[in-house]
Amino acid sequence: MPIAANLEAIQQRMAAACKRCDRLTESVRLLAVSKTVDAGRIALAAAAGQQLFGENYVQEFVAKQAALPAELDWHFIGALQSNKVKFLAGKVAMIHSVDRLSLAREISRQWQQLDQRIDLLLQVNVGDETSKAGVAADDLETLVRAVAALPNLRVRGLMALPPYSDDPEATRPWFQQLRQLAEKIDKLALPGVIMDELSMGMSHDFEVAIEEGATLIRIGTALFGERVYA
Repeated sequence: MPIAANLEAIQQRMAAACKRCDRLTESVRLLAVSKTVDAGRIALAAAAGQQLFGENYVQEFVAKQAALPAELDWHFIGALQSNKVKFLAGKVAMIHSVDRLSLAREISRQWQQLDQRIDLLLQVNVGDETSKAGVAADDLETLVRAVAALPNLRVRGLMALPPYSDDPEATRPWFQQLRQLAEKIDKLALPGVIMDELSMGMSHDFEVAIEEGATLIRIGTALFGERVYA
C-alpha cells in the first residue's frame, strides 16, 4: 500500500485548502487515525514523515505504542471510559473525546499522580445524534467551566463528529457551528481554557474543515486505505 504517496497527496490537498482560505499551511496538523492499523504500517507512515497518530481503543493503543518508536506523538480520539484512563496516563499528549465532567475528573486525577498536565478537547455533539457521544451545544459552557476548574488539565479547544454526508459541503454548517462555539467560549476568557484547537474533518471532508478553521484533521482511510476489521 503506497502510504508515503498517500501522505504526500494529502499534504498537497491540505496546502491547497489553506491557500484557498489564506491560512498558513503549518496552522493545520494532520492526525493519522491508526485504529485497526498494525504497527508495521504505522512505522511506514512514520518513515514517510508522519509523527502524529490518533488511536480509538485503549488496549490497541497501549500495545502499539509500546512496539513503536518513543518519539512518535499520540492523541486519544475515541470514546473513553473512566476506568480505562489510567492506561493512557503519561502516554498521550492530548485527549479529544472529553464529554462529561466525571471523565475529566478521572483524567485530572491520573495526571496529577504523574505531576503532569494533559491537553483536552471537549467533544460536542453538533448534530444532536443519539448514536454519538458529545456534550450538547447548549451545555458546553457549563462543562467548560467545570472542567477548567480541575487541576492538571488544559482545555485547548473542541472536537466534533458531524452527521455524515457523502457531500463534503453538507458538513460545512457543522464545522461553522463548532468554530462559532469555540469563539464564544474563547470570549469568556476562562483561566485554563485556550480555544486554539479545532479537531474536525476526516478523509472525505477535511478540505472543507480546513476552510472553516480546523487545526487538527483526523485522516485514516485516505492515508492507510480502507479499514479491515476482524
